[in-house]
Amino acid sequence: MGLGYTGLPLAREACATGMRVIGLDENSAVTAALESGRSHVPDVTDADLARMRARGFHATTDASSLAEAAVTVVCVPTPLDTAGEPDLSHVRRAASAVGTHLKPDTLVVLESTSYPGTTDEVVRPLLEGASGLTAGRDFSLAFSPERIDPGNERFGIRNTPRIVGGCTHGCTAAAAGFFRRLCDQVVEAGSAREAELAKLLENVYRSVNIALVNELAVAGRALGVDVWDAIDCAGSKPFGYQQFRPGPGVGGHCIPVDPTYLAHWARAAGSPLHLVELAQQVNAGMPAHVVRRAGELLRGAGKSVGGARLLLVGVTYKRDSRDLRSTPAATLARLLRQAGAHISYHDPLTDAWAVDGTPVPCAGGLREAAADADLTILLQDHSVLPVERLPQWAPLLLDTRGRLRHTAAHVL
Repeated sequence: MGLGYTGLPLAREACATGMRVIGLDENSAVTAALESGRSHVPDVTDADLARMRARGFHATTDASSLAEAAVTVVCVPTPLDTAGEPDLSHVRRAASAVGTHLKPDTLVVLESTSYPGTTDEVVRPLLEGASGLTAGRDFSLAFSPERIDPGNERFGIRNTPRIVGGCTHGCTAAAAGFFRRLCDQVVEAGSAREAELAKLLENVYRSVNIALVNELAVAGRALGVDVWDAIDCAGSKPFGYQQFRPGPGVGGHCIPVDPTYLAHWARAAGSPLHLVELAQQVNAGMPAHVVRRAGELLRGAGKSVGGARLLLVGVTYKRDSRDLRSTPAATLARLLRQAGAHISYHDPLTDAWAVDGTPVPCAGGLREAAADADLTILLQDHSVLPVERLPQWAPLLLDTRGRLRHTAAHVL
């Protein structure tokens, strides 16, 4: 259930093992495209989809197909609502649909990232209430967090260790048996709650460390210290240290969202995680810092952000990925528009880009666009971009990735 960045790659792996796979999604446009042979997920090519379909893969919006399943894996979104709080509406609808068609001896696995207790306290009652069956006795229920890394050509579902945690030991064993057919290594958690927390811990660890280097970048510039150089030096230590690098903000489907799920759970339990919440604030504030830096540079050139022509280079949230989900470039573009700037973008991995429903003009030739802009801002240093040429082409350049700090470019 759910044929996005998590569900469709899982379906591909299951098809490759010889399993018969039905893909269920609420979005009829998604299922229609898949049925016609077009993949909307960059990590699953049209050729991959053709092989899946040849092995019996079928995409549908018909929830009655759940009655055919021996295993149902729920991969629906867990976003934030308009108030910035966890939104489990997709999970609840999915669980209700599964429960309506649930039969004895079925394995149900939740992959959607959420706070500890979601599997036991949200999904389980919906499944049992709709079906009249009992988890751990009549069917198996477990949580197994997705570990999809869009654009990663080294690690995929097969060679990334898989965590499973069930509502009972028997549920854990059933889920582990299923995933051993798909993954080289399966790690059994103590329960669904530990598996849920493990997923949040993985991404909160990254969020906190990214916030640390982002704060250091801001402070280091004010104090005349090259933070990127310090990071490179610290990276020479072969133990006890992992490199994280500053940037214009965080994006994707995990780091901007998962800490909120963890913080919400902890605060509701009366044990707020102050460090996690502070890291979110720091990372969320980085686009505004980029705007301030842009204003400083433009003023130094006798101009202002209002009315200036700004070129944003690389607008996806991750290097060498087409993924635009929660990209900090969108927040930056919004702030620049509010300040009266005229923005365009150049990104070979993004054919079209809109912010708040308003298209951002795409600049074709990078050399010409950079030469014409009052300020060029490097946001994502894709390997297909001639990043090293930008200092020659752009009259004024802000590098948020530290790639060009030894040139005439200005850094974050």
